[in-house]
Amino acid sequence: MLYAVAVFAPLLGSAIAGLFGRAIGDRAAQAVTILCMVLASICGVTAFVQLVYLGAPSGMVVLGDWVQAGSFHVSWALHYDTLSAVMVAMVTCVATLIHIYSVGYMSHDHSIARFFSYLSLFSFAMLMLVSADNLLQLFFGWEGVGLASYLLIGFWYDRPSACAAAMKAFIVNRVGDLGFAVGIALVFTLFGSIEFGSIFANVPAHMDATYHLLGHDWRAYEVVGILLFIGAMGKSAQIGLHVWLPDAMEGPTPVSALIHAATMVTAGVFLMARFSPVLDYAPGAMAFVTFIGATTALFAATVGCVQNDIKRVIAYSTCSQLGYMFVAAGVGAYQASIFHLLTHAFFKALLFLTAGSVIHAMSDEQDMRRMGGIWRLIPFTYAMMWIGNLALGGVFPFAGYFSKDAIVEAAWAAHTGIGQYGFWCTLIAAFLTAFYSWRLLIMTFHGTPRADHHVMQHVHESPPVMLVPLALLGVGAVVAGFVFRDQLIGADWQAFWGSSIQIAPGNHVLRDMEDLPAWVTLSPSVLGLLGIATAYLFYMIRPEIPPRLAAAFPAGYRFLLNKWYFDELYGVVLVAPFRALARLLWQVGDVTLIDGVPNGLAALTAGGSARVVRLQTGSIAVYAFSMLIGLVVLVSVFLLFLR
Repeated sequence: MLYAVAVFAPLLGSAIAGLFGRAIGDRAAQAVTILCMVLASICGVTAFVQLVYLGAPSGMVVLGDWVQAGSFHVSWALHYDTLSAVMVAMVTCVATLIHIYSVGYMSHDHSIARFFSYLSLFSFAMLMLVSADNLLQLFFGWEGVGLASYLLIGFWYDRPSACAAAMKAFIVNRVGDLGFAVGIALVFTLFGSIEFGSIFANVPAHMDATYHLLGHDWRAYEVVGILLFIGAMGKSAQIGLHVWLPDAMEGPTPVSALIHAATMVTAGVFLMARFSPVLDYAPGAMAFVTFIGATTALFAATVGCVQNDIKRVIAYSTCSQLGYMFVAAGVGAYQASIFHLLTHAFFKALLFLTAGSVIHAMSDEQDMRRMGGIWRLIPFTYAMMWIGNLALGGVFPFAGYFSKDAIVEAAWAAHTGIGQYGFWCTLIAAFLTAFYSWRLLIMTFHGTPRADHHVMQHVHESPPVMLVPLALLGVGAVVAGFVFRDQLIGADWQAFWGSSIQIAPGNHVLRDMEDLPAWVTLSPSVLGLLGIATAYLFYMIRPEIPPRLAAAFPAGYRFLLNKWYFDELYGVVLVAPFRALARLLWQVGDVTLIDGVPNGLAALTAGGSARVVRLQTGSIAVYAFSMLIGLVVLVSVFLLFLR
């Protein structure tokens, strides 16, 4: 019962605020959505404690029949195991804090009830996704977060940039969702079911199954694994399908925090962990996951080093950290990927909300080049940004140190070529992460003020309703790593996870992580500290160095500043040809053929009838003459053909 309340309470709050927001007013809409989220978080954490620490049995909560068509039967049920319980507890807690923060951040908006309704709807869709007992229900939540993200990214619909960003997110995600939908169909074809219990119980029976595609026989698990990962690439913004994520910053900052920390982008990582029993027998698909994740981690970190919008720097940080999580999943360390997902939720929500506090203090300014010199004016926000950056940079004893370093170590412990690729990419990304984190910190808070005098006069600390969530998230960013490490990836991981994450007998990555060379375990921390020192040198001691480097390497600087030209490439390869095709179909197919031909025939008929009407003069002499002419023509034709 507690578990069901945790999942459905946000839906109740969303419905009340959305349907009756105008009637009850903004304050009441805020109150009801926040109360429902508080109730959900209490129930979610209680259900987690009961399952993991008090010995409550795992299973499922059946809500009723959903689809029954012949042999295809799907129940509406909530999956109750450690993986789902961890996700439900994390999502509800982080989303609740974001709801509370939004009271202050959105206080001057004109559509408060609509915003809180969308925010709770987003939370419900994610909860439905992580608690799903079958692939159809998971797909329902999957599309639900896509819809809610569209509504929230484009919340300020009077801004063309926000509308374009919302459409971009929706369309790009449809590309990945197509692969996911096909993957679900193939799973049903292979197993005859889409319920997780039935699928995972029959994994050994289909080890040698194949699909005949493109003239070749492919192992079924490899095909399914790649298709499911394509869906994850879209939701979790992996390279190639990442282009929507930076533009999603057009939404209000609490939306950015919710998307990047607790919902949507983590859905793909959860999917990989949920399907661990299948993926562990698909080494080709796992190698593909590792390659894409490692490349994304490095790519996004390089781009984050040169961005000037405070929210976009953090957005590319999210993209990079998601790459880390997929590296862990790709080498078989699913537990480490979920561990980093958990710690990342706290410090990434903290970073986005502190960025929102800065934007609030700076009169909606987001360009770091127009900030600086404000750390004494907003000291609490400054302290929280320090905590978030220390966690993101992987500095001991903050949360990121335990989870991010575990992923780097897992890549090495995989003892494979693709694992080595993941190791070196994540190691380089660790240096870049620390660099761009402290670049953000120094450009935002230190140096001489670069904002105009009017803005600096109004710089002020955020109200308590925004600062309290920052403090609570800061606590999570500090303690989540060492509190959960031993249980999630340490010696107790099997007792903690139970059957919620199943690995093949040959998967010894977590065991091998305990016996690594010292330089492997120390490298991420050393490179992180080196990245911090480099940022301090570049932006505090010698601030003339970055412009000199940009001038010395203009092509490389523009390459990074333009995000590896992915948007431009897609514009040339995809957008321009489809726009030309659409214009051709419009002008030739629609205007000329569909509209032109019928309209032309109609005009010809109308013109002909207008001329025929002129023959109706009312004169008997004219009618008689016309009949005579017709008779002469008829006789002439008759005589001509008789010969």
